[in-house]
Amino acid sequence: MQVQSILNAKGTEVTTVSPDATVRDLATLLRENKIGAVVVSSNGASLEGIVSERDIVRQLTDFGPKFLSVKVREIMTRDVVTCSPTDTVDNCMEIMTGSRIRHLPVAVDGKLTGLVSIGDIVKAKMDEILVEAESLKQYIASG
Repeated sequence: MQVQSILNAKGTEVTTVSPDATVRDLATLLRENKIGAVVVSSNGASLEGIVSERDIVRQLTDFGPKFLSVKVREIMTRDVVTCSPTDTVDNCMEIMTGSRIRHLPVAVDGKLTGLVSIGDIVKAKMDEILVEAESLKQYIASG
């Protein structure tokens, strides 16, 4: 299964935040949307960075009490690992495991086209396994 199949099912809308937003704005966005990461983009299409809940927790002690007023650009991950719509679920699993990340922006020619989470990847893999198991059952039953 390819990433595009996941995006077809879940949609391509991606929540983004400006690099000039504050950590308070970012945290509010995460809470209101019930998500674990936000892509940093000035225009909603470019990919300037990404910030996850993990990033916030890790940076909290570095900035102390002023942390909520810090700009997103100061805490975002700049070297964003991405995938393409044609990447397979297995490839995304390898990327996420190897990079120790839970969110993978989908990009084409540097333009943001979606986002897949580890939950999306696990669900897709489980769906693949169920289809394979059903096919094997039918094959055994017909033989």
